[in-house]
Amino acid sequence: MKSFVITIESMPESVKAAKRCIRSMPEYDVQMFPAITPDDDPIMIAGCEGLDLSFFDVDAQKYSRFERCVSAFLSHYSLWKQCAEENVEYQIFEHDAVCVGNLPQFISHNGCISLGAPSYGKFNTPSVLGVSPLVSKIYFPGAHAYRLKPKAAKTLIQHARENAAPTDVYLSRTNFDWLQEYYPWPVEARDTFSTIQKKNGCRAKHNYGESYELL
Repeated sequence: MKSFVITIESMPESVKAAKRCIRSMPEYDVQMFPAITPDDDPIMIAGCEGLDLSFFDVDAQKYSRFERCVSAFLSHYSLWKQCAEENVEYQIFEHDAVCVGNLPQFISHNGCISLGAPSYGKFNTPSVLGVSPLVSKIYFPGAHAYRLKPKAAKTLIQHARENAAPTDVYLSRTNFDWLQEYYPWPVEARDTFSTIQKKNGCRAKHNYGESYELL
């Protein structure tokens, strides 16, 4: 298994957060993965990949900055492609992820399993320990920590050609009824800033407060 933390290398705050993520799980060789940013022309990249961006709709744009939201999705998508090409299970983190509990080296799962505690809004708590169907929300409760097998990565890539969407919303039971989560959640998003959301989109975040920054 390989582990990566998506990092905006040109942003010191992102690099600092990613280093914290890496320090929180010394038993894993977590590598920084350079995030796609608006400077990389994400709309052009999506077009070259044949992705339909219509699900990044007007409603989503009320809460997120469009090009940055697409960039975040493409950062995950790039890791999905790499996972499929290398035929190796991947462990994927966003820069604000911090390991706070026991993160087992081996977890038996269907192909894509969330490891992260819900980071915003209301949620349900799983009734069983270990692996269970995705129940905290209908979609991943934040895409800040998950494991992905190559076969599942190929499915995510193929489906994105018609239904690409903000990453956590895309990783939903509506799209993929085999998604799972691990509980107790071993990873939390300890975010103090957002590079994607507008102020409206940040208000539901559990860590949102007066000092929360939009970068």
